[in-house]
Parts: sequence; C-alpha cells; structure tokens
Amino acid sequence: MPSHRLDRVRNLMRQVTSQLLPELKDPRVQLRVVTITDVEVSPDLRHARVFVSIYGSTEERAEALQGLISARGFLRRALHDQITLRHIPELSFHLDESLDRGMRVSALLEQARAQAPVVAPVEPEAGSAPPLPSTVDAS
Repeated sequence: MPSHRLDRVRNLMRQVTSQLLPELKDPRVQLRVVTITDVEVSPDLRHARVFVSIYGSTEERAEALQGLISARGFLRRALHDQITLRHIPELSFHLDESLDRGMRVSALLEQARAQAPVVAPVEPEAGSAPPLPSTVDAS
C-alpha cells in the first residue's frame, strides 16, 4: 500500500507540473491541449512517470510528447525550485489513452442503443393479479 508521503509528493508533482506547462516555449507543446492526468512516483522518489493526455491526431500527440521529453530538464529544475525534496525525480512522460478508450466505449454504447430494437412494455391483462415485488420484505 502506498504511503501518505508518496501520495502527497505525487499529487504535488502533478499540480506543479500542470502549472508549469503554460511556461514551456516549445511550439510542439504550446499549440496542443496537454493535460497531466497522473504521476506515479517510485518509492525511493528517484523516478516519476508523468501521464499526459494530449488532444489531437496521432502525429500531433507524438510531436507534443517529444516536446515534453525535450523539456524534462526545464521542468525538473522548476520542480526543484517549487518542491522541497532531497532529490527531484527523473521525469518520464507517457501518453494516457484512458480518455480515448472511455470515449470509444461511450460511442459504442450509443451505437448499440441506436441499433437496439424498441420493445414496448407488456401491459397486464385486465383482472389479472398485480406483479410480484422484486424484493422480499422480511418483516
């Protein structure tokens, strides 16, 4: 189970890194919508995996990811200025595709709903007994 300190460091790194993104001068990053979705920190605080969501085509995502990789040094120095840790973790950037998968699943569900046949509810016949309750009352 992760410690509370790791959770605090992880959340602080995600917050500070998100605030630093607008300061990047690289047009590969500036021209894209880049969001830090999560940060995983190793238990020894030497390495951090930064997960990013980038809006755009596959090529635009790859370019923005390369821009972030080239800005690692700047980001690490800026983190050092804002976070008090003995060692600032080495940053590695990874594309977070969970939002894309969620949107794809939503689209598939909508498509399935649109193609599903519409079934009218069955009305009970006049004089028949009311339907049984779905739960049993134990009182």
